[in-house]
Amino acid sequence: MQGSTTSAPAVKSKAGAVFRVTSGNFLEQFDFFLFGFYATQIAAAFFPASNEFASLMMTFAVFGAGFLMRPLGAVILGAYIDDVGRRKGLIVTLSIMASGTLLIVLVPGYASIGLWAPALVLLGRLLQGFSAGAELGGVSVYLAEMATPGRKGFYASWQSASQQVAIVVAAALGYALNQWMAPVDIAAWGWRIPFAVGCVIIPFIFLLRRSLAETEAFQARTHRPTMKAVFRTLLDDASIVILGMLMVAMTTTAFYLITVYAPTFGKSVLQLSTADALMVTLLVGVSNFFWLPIGGMLSDRFGRKTLLAAMSLLAAITAYPALSYLAQQPSFAHMLKVLLWLSFLYGIYNGAMIPALTEIMPVEVRVAGFSLAYSLATAVFGGFTPAISTWLIHITGDKAAPAYWMIFAAICAFCATLVLYRRLRLGAPVPA
Repeated sequence: MQGSTTSAPAVKSKAGAVFRVTSGNFLEQFDFFLFGFYATQIAAAFFPASNEFASLMMTFAVFGAGFLMRPLGAVILGAYIDDVGRRKGLIVTLSIMASGTLLIVLVPGYASIGLWAPALVLLGRLLQGFSAGAELGGVSVYLAEMATPGRKGFYASWQSASQQVAIVVAAALGYALNQWMAPVDIAAWGWRIPFAVGCVIIPFIFLLRRSLAETEAFQARTHRPTMKAVFRTLLDDASIVILGMLMVAMTTTAFYLITVYAPTFGKSVLQLSTADALMVTLLVGVSNFFWLPIGGMLSDRFGRKTLLAAMSLLAAITAYPALSYLAQQPSFAHMLKVLLWLSFLYGIYNGAMIPALTEIMPVEVRVAGFSLAYSLATAVFGGFTPAISTWLIHITGDKAAPAYWMIFAAICAFCATLVLYRRLRLGAPVPA
């Protein structure tokens, strides 16, 4: 294995470096999406209960529990990456993530091993969450540090764009299974096939990560903080982390609403076919992939603040009318139309948000600070979006109720953006 002293010119091209570093993001989101889409089958296999609502809520609670580990992973693994380097740290996060994925795939059902089944699935999700706490931050900072001058937004946006490829591939696999297998077979064991595919590609992703070069920005640093120093710096800059968390709230809530929760929403709430729900999600992933780099480029041109404020305000104004229109007239075409609109808002916003978050954090704890803000937002907002959406619909009887949660997140993001940029005066693009 090459050491962290590998120079940036060793990477054949910028595109190659982007592909290598974002490969782990693909695996993470691939597995997370599958967990959300096959929530009904997972609930039956590991969390049997007296009624479908209770079983599904337990499944989504375990799904959300993984996000509670993210802040811990953000601080511990984020500090490790800030100390040893982006390359070595990202290999460690991938190892932990792969362990959690393998565990979930191999666990027998509740009928075979009883309570051990949900306990081991929970352990797998906790491992995934701990790893993901620093994975996103490590990848985003790597991309920002390797970016050419004036194009930091464009390069950093590929962190999220890689996740959309995972959504498309996972949705395509699910669609194919739905065409080739009977529903009873999918429920019994077929749902494990896409997870197994994720496990098969793990060795390939390890090879990609091992060939990464360390960033020149990290190599140029003469001071690397200890874990104690990282904690002290994060505490001293707690207000920046909290404002960053609120800024991420819009991203993480919108993303899990239009991707992970969307198939369940389409099938269970709107009563659309499995094939229609999967196809909508696949097309949303393509849409996200298209808009994210555009959002990054626009933020390089016009500034982060402008896009962040405009998109979060648009989301707060339009989320409920859009979902209410869909709930009143559920159909494949209407679901696609509404989710593509939300995809546009998410893509442009997140394309600007990722580089903004790398810029506002103190350079010596850039990975830890970014990861902590992102992880807290995912734990508080995004990770529990499927569970909260299910609960809101249940208690209100309003099929458009998930919009309330997105509106709240968008308002938090809008206010945080205004306060943050007033304090930091970073409304204009920051030089790379």
